[in-house]
Amino acid sequence: MSAPVVKMAGRCFYQLYKLSNSAGRLASGKTGIRQFSGAVVKNAAEPWRLLGAACVQRLAVISADQRPLEAKFSELMNQMELERSLMSDHELRLLDDKERLRRRQAVDYDSDEEEEADRDQDIVLTQDLEDAWEQRLKGFATQPRARGVVDARLERADRCLAEPLLLLTQQEVGPERLWMLPQTPWEAGETLKTTAQRALSATPGLDLQTVFLGNAPCGLYKYRMPRSVRDREGLTGVKVFFFKAVVSGPLPPPAPSSLWVRQSELKDYLKPSYLEKIRPFLLNL
Repeated sequence: MSAPVVKMAGRCFYQLYKLSNSAGRLASGKTGIRQFSGAVVKNAAEPWRLLGAACVQRLAVISADQRPLEAKFSELMNQMELERSLMSDHELRLLDDKERLRRRQAVDYDSDEEEEADRDQDIVLTQDLEDAWEQRLKGFATQPRARGVVDARLERADRCLAEPLLLLTQQEVGPERLWMLPQTPWEAGETLKTTAQRALSATPGLDLQTVFLGNAPCGLYKYRMPRSVRDREGLTGVKVFFFKAVVSGPLPPPAPSSLWVRQSELKDYLKPSYLEKIRPFLLNL
């Protein structure tokens, strides 16, 4: 029994010895930690410029065209549903009308056998209803799914109704004018979501009703300033926080310096590094 007790006591004395040495080093300022050099601390203290950006999508208004496999599967499901379904009231009434006509065309037909209600009122046959519906259907004109002139105008939000669209605005970044999501610098006292909403409302000529999906950002894009800008303004770089939103009201009219583009068209307007950050959270609905 004495051996384990002696061993445990030795461990306790060793831990006390280590603690006393650590305290001595802290008191003398010799911590032995090298990774926190003066240069690293200075860089960590340099500020970043924060921006809020709104990722606004207009979701698809109509269903997309079916691919060959989808059309084949849909046809199969419709056939299975037809084979397993019961007759509707309209189909049952159609059978009753056929039976009534068969009895009337028979040689031994007796009108006294018909019900009193049938003799007192005009009977509208189901086939007459179907003929009337057919005439109404011929007078109904559907709108084309593809509208070449409208779909080619990128400033219109009602283009490419079968695909989701993303709002881009043209903004000045240094000496360049770049296409990007609506963004604006963060101001003290407001949340980043409020900043993104303010960026959207500040877009010239854009009358848009949106719903923001959540309070947390859905993505982050950051880049460092050139050395000359860092030395002059004391900024390390820029951090852009993205907030996702969808159009909730009527489609807005065209606005200057604004485009509604499909996901396949983003590469023509956005820089690759910027596009790489926003593509993962885009809704493909």
